[in-house]
Amino acid sequence: MAFTGTWQVYHEENLDEYLKELGKVKPVFVIEQDGENFTFTIKTPAFTKVQKFSIGKETEFTTVDGRKYKCTIRVEDGKLIAENEKFTSVREIQGDEMIEVSGKSTLGRDWTRRSCVN
Repeated sequence: MAFTGTWQVYHEENLDEYLKELGKVKPVFVIEQDGENFTFTIKTPAFTKVQKFSIGKETEFTTVDGRKYKCTIRVEDGKLIAENEKFTSVREIQGDEMIEVSGKSTLGRDWTRRSCVN
């Protein structure tokens, strides 16, 4: 899979509605992969958040505002799919873009791969 890289948002749909749920800004998203193990690092001017998980194993995550939830992430048709009883998030690579659709309000994000994002 080609998810490893540093990603910068360049286009969003339904952002206002989604941000009302989160109350946050556009992040830079760094994905590292070692086999079935992933590290997601989310960077904003206000914080850096690191989440680690393994494909197919339920993992406890913490939201940027400190809420904890459990989620299982799987790979299906080349897509990373995270879901629990409250939400679903789907990420897929199309060329040099990562397309993400997530949340109850259906946020659409397009990420472009960057070799270096500060």
